[in-house]
Amino acid sequence: MRATMSQAKATAATEGDLLTVRLGGVWRITEQRLTWAGVIAAQAPKQIRIVADEIEAWDSSLALFVREAKTWSDAHGVGLELEGLPPGASQLAQLMGRKSARPPVPAAGLPDLFSPVGAATYQFSAEVKDFSRLVGECLFSAARFFRGQIRFRWADCLAEMQQCGLMAVPIVGLISFLTGVTMAYVGAIVLRMYGGDIWIADMVGLAVTREMGPMMAAIVLAGRTGAAFAATIGNMKANDEIDAISTLGISPVDFLVMPRVVALFLMMPLLALYSNLLGLLGGLAIAATPPMNIAPSLYFAEMKTIVDLSDVMTGLIKAATYGILIGISGCWRGLQADRSAAGVGQAATSAVVTAILLIVVSDSIYAVCFNILGW
Repeated sequence: MRATMSQAKATAATEGDLLTVRLGGVWRITEQRLTWAGVIAAQAPKQIRIVADEIEAWDSSLALFVREAKTWSDAHGVGLELEGLPPGASQLAQLMGRKSARPPVPAAGLPDLFSPVGAATYQFSAEVKDFSRLVGECLFSAARFFRGQIRFRWADCLAEMQQCGLMAVPIVGLISFLTGVTMAYVGAIVLRMYGGDIWIADMVGLAVTREMGPMMAAIVLAGRTGAAFAATIGNMKANDEIDAISTLGISPVDFLVMPRVVALFLMMPLLALYSNLLGLLGGLAIAATPPMNIAPSLYFAEMKTIVDLSDVMTGLIKAATYGILIGISGCWRGLQADRSAAGVGQAATSAVVTAILLIVVSDSIYAVCFNILGW
């Protein structure tokens, strides 16, 4: 039997139970390759001898052929003898024989939705439990303060009030003024269609005092102060300073968390009033320009017909709540931070996201409650 493909050749001759296969020519993987299945065909020898004394050049195609022959002989219990095979080809064939074939890739099925949902639910429940624990510790700390059982560090609180209050005035004023400008522009598009230019004062007044003023101040402080709280406390945790405080018998909540929460609780209503003023001035700046040309006195007179003290108090209540949420979120993420520089950065980012999420949730709850109460 003779099988010839390209320049490589494999000649098979049977002598009794012995099958002799002579290999020769040039074996290249880039050419059409000879296979052992094509050489052995339907024969069933009891002994095989491969003689490679006529090979002129070879590469991995020869090793593949020898590996196929070894695999076939082992599977059928037939002895295999190699003669004249280049040493490199024999070693390469042995290495190929040791490496198992790659298993087939299973077909892609439906994604496993239960495991991610379960993991996310467990993580969310753990976060809620940890946050609730910190809120409870803050409440107990406040109760101990009113009973005179702890010394509140007013120096730290005043320093934080300066950082989160006075130092935040420029950015809060700019954001609030531009928010009033944007609201006035958007409202004017609709109101001018019905000839109600003067109602721009009503719309801006209500929106700013009840929602946008406290909201803009809270979002600015969430990104500015909440992240700073998380970074500061996270850095202290990385340097083992919080462990040192606990070793001295001082509660980290009393020493670190409460002064920051109280500072934001006291300063947020003041920043909300300042934000309300700048937002109303932003609306006035647009109302006083063409094509509306509303006089400032008329603008404020119309605004006072719909905005009363209850609207201002509604915004202040929200602002105080936002301050507490921002302070607790920043301190909570700082206490959770890993003891590394990367952990401090992640804590600062998480503090901003958590604070904004809680601000939006609390604002929605207040909106429903105030509507039920008729405020």
